[in-house]
Amino acid sequence: MAHLGDADEIIKQNKFPSDFKIPQKAVNYLSKATDDQIKSELDWLLKPDNDILTLDDPLYPPQLKQISDPPILLFIKGDPNALLLPQLAVVGSRNASQSGLNNAHAFCFDLAKRGLVITSGLAAGIDTQAHQGAIDAQGQTVAVMGTGINSIYPKKNQALAKTIPSYGAVISEFPFNTPPNAHNFPRRNRVIAGLAMGTLVIEAAQKSGTLITARFSMENNRPVMAIPGSIHNPLAKGCHQLIKQGAQLVESAQDILQELAPGIVMLTDQLKTSINDMNDQVLDNHTSEPNIELSDSQKDIYKHLDFNPIAFDDIVLLTDLSSSDVASDLLIMELSGLIEKLPGAKYQKI
Repeated sequence: MAHLGDADEIIKQNKFPSDFKIPQKAVNYLSKATDDQIKSELDWLLKPDNDILTLDDPLYPPQLKQISDPPILLFIKGDPNALLLPQLAVVGSRNASQSGLNNAHAFCFDLAKRGLVITSGLAAGIDTQAHQGAIDAQGQTVAVMGTGINSIYPKKNQALAKTIPSYGAVISEFPFNTPPNAHNFPRRNRVIAGLAMGTLVIEAAQKSGTLITARFSMENNRPVMAIPGSIHNPLAKGCHQLIKQGAQLVESAQDILQELAPGIVMLTDQLKTSINDMNDQVLDNHTSEPNIELSDSQKDIYKHLDFNPIAFDDIVLLTDLSSSDVASDLLIMELSGLIEKLPGAKYQKI
């Protein structure tokens, strides 16, 4: 893309510079490529709530773009904007204990209430309860699949996969009809870790695929957190191993929020830059009413703001909304260029 300018030019090429190291088989395939070969994908894109996000899109998640091999594109079913909000990766055993399942649901319920997007892999066990906890909190969750977007795995999570787009998004980097091949799941795990500000591990054996996600998070210099357990529980050994290696021992949602706070501030700044660089979306900040679609709670907040700074706690009192709802809505409006955050947790219209 950088060398040739656009995708149309790439497809026209019969050869590429040798340092690109593109296999001849791939060159031959590209030279004969037609839209007929992606008819299923094109038909899928015509349906509501289905999108493709490419690496060069200005709203490609900046935290995912920072990893060494970000996906060239993502198939998205649901709300692409969920990928831009601060996310926590939550991973763990597929065969978790009841205590582990309870912890996954409780932690994710609380964190989703506070405005974090819960990101996991749609697998059985901990993943399922992580997604469900966020949904039960009326929060947001992202499911990263190790199969094609049209191939739900495991089958018993089909109902959950249909529910998640109403509370966030189901995403995949894999082509249509990709089956659940074992080697795809480590690739899926790097996306889970890449999207998130940090990773929370809830129950994992010492030799577990869960630890791959934790390793990716560490490699990306993002915090890894683990919930400790009984020394007699084999599913606690992976968590204890991570803690010995420097992962943060966490006992509450507040512990997690403190660990993620610096990353959330950095993400907010990155998103502001991305939005400011977009040439095709210009907000008219001189109108008395915002010219983007706001939720009812965001409208309620906006009407209580003016050009004089107002404290966060005062906004909560004026709107009668929860602190987590106010925090989430203020972030979205700040990123949209409607309001400005000032020192001392104060806000004003722009």
